[in-house]
Amino acid sequence: MRLLVRLGSTACLLATAVSALLFSFNVQAQASDAQARAKLAPDLLTTATTSLLPGLPWARLLGGEVLVRALVAARSDDPQLTALRSAVRALGGSVTYNYTSVRALAVMLPASQLLVLAQRDDVLSISPNRAVTRSASLLQNTSGASDALAARSGLDGSGVGIAVLDSGIGYSHRSLAGKGLLGLPGLPRVRQAIDFVQLGKGLADLSWVRGGDSSAAALITLDGTKLTPALQLLQQPRLLRADAYGHGTHVAAIAAGNGSYQSPDSSGLAPNADLYDLRVLDDNGVGNLADVIAGIDWAIQHAKVFNIRVLNLSLAASSTESFLTDPLARAARSAVASGLVVVAAAGNFGRDANGREVYGAVGSPGHDPSVITVGAANSRASVSRGDDGVTGFSSRGPTRGRTTLDGRPWVDNLLKPDLVAPGNRMVAALSSDILGSRSQWNQLASNYPQLAAVPGAAQKPNQTLMELSGTSVSAPAVAGAAALLLQVNPGLTPPLVKAILQYTAAPLPGANVLQQGVGQLNVEGAVRLAAALRTDISSALAAGTLRAGDTLLAPGRVLPTPQSVVAGQTVPWSRLVSAGGNRLLSGTALFTKFQPIWDPRLTWVRHLVLRSTVTNWPLSAVPRSISERRVTGSERLLTADVLRVDTSATAAMAPTTLMSDQAVSDSGLILSEGLILSEGLILSEGLILSEGLILSEGLILSEGLILSEGLILSEGLILSEAIKDPASRADPSLTGDP
Repeated sequence: MRLLVRLGSTACLLATAVSALLFSFNVQAQASDAQARAKLAPDLLTTATTSLLPGLPWARLLGGEVLVRALVAARSDDPQLTALRSAVRALGGSVTYNYTSVRALAVMLPASQLLVLAQRDDVLSISPNRAVTRSASLLQNTSGASDALAARSGLDGSGVGIAVLDSGIGYSHRSLAGKGLLGLPGLPRVRQAIDFVQLGKGLADLSWVRGGDSSAAALITLDGTKLTPALQLLQQPRLLRADAYGHGTHVAAIAAGNGSYQSPDSSGLAPNADLYDLRVLDDNGVGNLADVIAGIDWAIQHAKVFNIRVLNLSLAASSTESFLTDPLARAARSAVASGLVVVAAAGNFGRDANGREVYGAVGSPGHDPSVITVGAANSRASVSRGDDGVTGFSSRGPTRGRTTLDGRPWVDNLLKPDLVAPGNRMVAALSSDILGSRSQWNQLASNYPQLAAVPGAAQKPNQTLMELSGTSVSAPAVAGAAALLLQVNPGLTPPLVKAILQYTAAPLPGANVLQQGVGQLNVEGAVRLAAALRTDISSALAAGTLRAGDTLLAPGRVLPTPQSVVAGQTVPWSRLVSAGGNRLLSGTALFTKFQPIWDPRLTWVRHLVLRSTVTNWPLSAVPRSISERRVTGSERLLTADVLRVDTSATAAMAPTTLMSDQAVSDSGLILSEGLILSEGLILSEGLILSEGLILSEGLILSEGLILSEGLILSEGLILSEAIKDPASRADPSLTGDP
């Protein structure tokens, strides 16, 4: 008995010892695993543990296996790193370089073996073989463009035309030059310069003659392909001084400037896109609807000839009209119907003269549902998005245009803006005369020299910089982003470009959908989503071979992971798209299946559907006329499986992040049968009026909330940055937000 007890006691002690040994082994193994993970760079660790490939230039999927290129920093007395090189090969990898200046290897290795290699004592750290390029501008970094450029060689807007309707473009500025030999600037990228201000002045006197007809003199084209001699002459007075006011040059450089030749880098989003200078604002930044619409006509008629795909309108007109009747909105809508992506500034009327927040002050043509209306975000001069917010001056929605429809009052009440982009104290080109003379700096910089006080800027001739704030500098950032999407996928329709930019945008915390739309511009995600779609969408739609529900994905492609890494930070997408005027949609079906609302000839607002018809010149692809009619029969708008997110008044005033969370969790209303508008069927209004806030003709104030009844600008058409801005005591283009 005593022996059995002793044996039992010994067995117990042995079991305890073994258990302790196993516990110690497990702890050491866990510690070893944690130490190995700590040796991997965060972006490399994500790939090693999830095998995701979010457009990384240093990773590739081959034979069903994820391979990575990496740099392995070593701890060894052996300069040849013999043992480490053997270990890499044994794990199925290869060594491409053993450096002299640092103790490290350049390797290629299966991602599944990274943690195994990191467990070696002679490995200090492992980093991905990241792309190395020039230091990007603040705009490129904070918008995610630098991440997109690093992942895709040659992504710079090449071959895509952007028409800028503004005060002119200083074509001699180095930022707007093309790529030359030996690193020198090439020819200007301003391909055409047309002065509609001078054209308007030439017709001004004739317009007061009774019984006269000056319309023939105002024709932009005779056959849809070439300019009339009279219009060609209008280019001559601007050869020496193309942009006396200075706004248009700054706007063009935000969209497509290449400022990498100096510090600070002021590069725009599409630094090699072609530019078309359509001057519609005079030397004081003021114009009129007639000249602006003439400029839009020119862009529509010459889009196919010059591959103009994007139209930027960093201007706003006073209008209490509905988008249904407003002339500038209709012209912009026709441009979209003809295939142009139209980007418009929301306006700088987010606060009144007393600094109180104003809702409902989006100007024209930003109040049109078909354009991409852009508000301004404040990046606070940092790459990090953690401190970004919507600027106080950025115009808030909903739109307030009104008219009479079917004998009853109609108020638009559209959800605007669509998204926001950096627009606070943005640095870009400062225009002067052709020589870049200091004495000939533009009016804005001459009158307000503080705009040219850019830290670090040498201000050499034709390399000068200034800073401006406002939604007018946010809009061209989105225009440049649109050019990048169209370079990656030329087959995108304008509504699809808008939807991609919205779906991939990143909601800013604390701001609601009437302040920021669905979030802030995210170029990295937008480029990846655009690249996943088929490139014949526009042509198939024009040929009548693309039907509702047909696949939109390119062969062998899947939708990308709905998040981005921007400047080292993980940024979740909004997964929201505005449609129908006051609805927010979500769901992968938006991009896996063709939705009828991606047809640029279709405009849908609540129970109203409009269809445009583009008629070309005979034997030509040049539009001769564009007409619009109301659809009275049945019209399919959406396919099945699209998710509708809550946009009640309460939700619209809540942070956009809450609606984005609905989209992520699929907690909205799934349209199992799609959505068809039938005659007599009135769809839900979407924006429910509650809590005493009436978005129609009545209540203006609700517990301090100001709802604008219309945007009144005494000067007619005025730049939203103009010093005469009636909505604020301090012009936001001079001060910006803190």
